[in-house]
Amino acid sequence: MSESQEVGGSWVLNLLQRTYWVRLAAGPVFAAFRSITMLPIRLPRILPATSSTDEQRPSRLLDALWILIILAVAAWAAWLTITYIATEVGWDEVLHVVVLTTYTLIRVLVLIFLASLIWVPISVWIGLRPRWAERVQPIAQFLAAFPVNLLFGATVSLVLAFNLNTNIWLSFLIIFGTQWYIVFNVIGGAAAFPNDLREAATNFRVHGWQWWKQVMLPGIAPYYLTGAITASGGSWNASIVAEYVKWKDHTVTAQGVGSYIAEATDKGDFPKIVLGVAMMSIFVTLVNRLFWRRLYAFAERRLRL
Repeated sequence: MSESQEVGGSWVLNLLQRTYWVRLAAGPVFAAFRSITMLPIRLPRILPATSSTDEQRPSRLLDALWILIILAVAAWAAWLTITYIATEVGWDEVLHVVVLTTYTLIRVLVLIFLASLIWVPISVWIGLRPRWAERVQPIAQFLAAFPVNLLFGATVSLVLAFNLNTNIWLSFLIIFGTQWYIVFNVIGGAAAFPNDLREAATNFRVHGWQWWKQVMLPGIAPYYLTGAITASGGSWNASIVAEYVKWKDHTVTAQGVGSYIAEATDKGDFPKIVLGVAMMSIFVTLVNRLFWRRLYAFAERRLRL
């Protein structure tokens, strides 16, 4: 054994001996401190003891009071918005914006449906293969944050060069940045699908459309709906940019509430901006409450594994 190894070994032995004696001497002190810190602290009772029902009454009263305040503020804001729109714009313009918002609603639902037809099978295939899922998910998350206005130049050039229908071809700008939410949510759902259920379906020779209908689609339904709801909300916001595209000296528009809001913003017409934003908010709230929320509740109740 070399001299350096002997010195190192003796140094370690001395350190262990010192540590032993320190722990032996300080052990009672630490034990005493620990026993003191673990003592229960009881505060003096000032108020009389109350039952669980008595404790729930104030919380219920506070909840009811908070809900009333929220409803009063919402009603007041709605009244101000309605009176402002009625005096500054007129009801004919309101009906016109309702029609435009319906166009955008149809456009968003059709695009979500088409994106689902394309990306759900691809995402399931990727999610069932962990190596591919690790590579594709970061790419999908990057594309979800990709600024769609970088595509304005190419889009305007194609529309003007081939004289394309703006109501159709500008719609793809809406779904470009939002379809990726469906992709990485479905990939996550397919990756989390239980292997024993997959093996059982293989053993029972469940293939083709029956496999999609009875095995995979019910299993990924909550994940898919999470991505579809997120994509739907993002598509409504993207319509403001995608339905009214300006590039250099050219302006290309599609009929919808998004182009209505963008054009009003470009002109500085504040009453029309308020009307467009209010109508979009109403439609988004109704669609979420009447369609997406009920569909998600059904998936949570009946289809969650």
